[in-house]
Amino acid sequence: MTSWLARWRQERILARKRIADDLWREVIAAQPLLARLSVPARQRLHDLATLLAAEKRFYGAAGFEVDARQIATIAALGCLPILELGLDWYRGWYSILVYPGAFRARHEYRDDAGLVHEQVSDLIGEAWDSGPLILSWEDIQDGTALDGYNVILHELAHKLDMLNGAVNGMPPLHRDMSRQDWTRAFTAAWNAARTAAAVGQEPVLDRYALESPGEFFAVACEVYFELPERLHDGYPLVYEQLRRFFRQDPARAVAARSRSHREE
Repeated sequence: MTSWLARWRQERILARKRIADDLWREVIAAQPLLARLSVPARQRLHDLATLLAAEKRFYGAAGFEVDARQIATIAALGCLPILELGLDWYRGWYSILVYPGAFRARHEYRDDAGLVHEQVSDLIGEAWDSGPLILSWEDIQDGTALDGYNVILHELAHKLDMLNGAVNGMPPLHRDMSRQDWTRAFTAAWNAARTAAAVGQEPVLDRYALESPGEFFAVACEVYFELPERLHDGYPLVYEQLRRFFRQDPARAVAARSRSHREE
C-alpha cells in the first residue's frame, strides 16, 4: 500500500471508528500505567489504539464475549510499547483471542532423540509466530498494579522479538543501534541475574526471566514500562538499550512527574 493511501485509510479509521472519548477516559483512569503518560502522549496513544482495534480481530474464547471496553483496554496497553515506533511493528498477525481467565495449552515438541512429546501448560498469555495473540482477561484486570507484571506487555514483547524469526531476546534493532552493545548488555544482566538467583538475592527481574533469553527480554520489557527506576538502577545498560529501542524514557518521565507533584 502506498504511503498516501495508507495515510488516507488511517485518517478514515480515525474519523469513523475512533475509540469514543468517554470510553477512552474510562480506560485511562483504570490503568495507572497509562494515566501517568503526558497529555500529548495519551492523545497519540488514542490514535494508535484506535488503529490497532480496527486492524486486529478480537475473539472471545471459552464462552467469553469481548466488549468495547475490553478491546479499548487491550489496544491501549498493547500500543504503549510501539507509541514511538508505529503500528507496522505489529505486522504479520491479525487476531487477538481473549479467554476469561487462565487457559490450558497443548504443544508438541521433539526431543534430541527425535521423539515427539506433548506438553500441557496452564497459561495466562501466549504469542504465536505469525499467529494470534492470546490473553487472559482476568489477568489483564489483575495487572493494573505497577509491580512489573503485565501480560499484555510481556506477550507483545514476544511479538516484537519474533520479527527477527527466533524468539531469542533480540528484536530488529534500529540502524543507529549496535547488536554487540545489545548482546553485551543483556548477557551481563543475564549472568548477574543467575548469580543473584543462586545466592538468594532479591532479583531485579522475576526469576521466570531466566527460562530463556526470550523470556528475559519479555520480563525486562514489563519492568521497563511499569517499574523503570528498578531496571535503570539494577541493569542500567539493559535500560539504555530498551530506551534506544522503544524511543521512550519512562524512568525520566516518572521522575519528572514526581517532581511536579512535589511542587504542587
